[in-house]
Amino acid sequence: MSATLFERYGGFAAVSKIVMAFYERLLDDDQVGPYFEDVDLPRLMDHQTKFISTLMGGPASFSDEHLRRVHAQYRISAADFERTNDILASVLLDCGMDEDDVERVMSEFGRRAPSIVDPAGDA
Repeated sequence: MSATLFERYGGFAAVSKIVMAFYERLLDDDQVGPYFEDVDLPRLMDHQTKFISTLMGGPASFSDEHLRRVHAQYRISAADFERTNDILASVLLDCGMDEDDVERVMSEFGRRAPSIVDPAGDA
């Protein structure tokens, strides 16, 4: 049985490092940084660690309904989702993930776009 990306890259310890780097870039980004003003960042980073672990085949999971519910208040546009996508892909590469594995993770991330993006978010 082959190991998941989560296992191959070092489990929660490695994902925690990825999440730290991810939020450093998100917070500094002019386009998506404002989404993170006035949020409980440690709590959010804990959830993001579990979410990225899920994308890598780890033990945590989030239903589409859960993702819809927690993101609805932010009215995330498709453009902002795409910007977040680009930042995450860059972080994964910088953290030493192989390009093919980054593509797999990003495919999983993209599959969840309908649960995260507000269809009226670009309006």
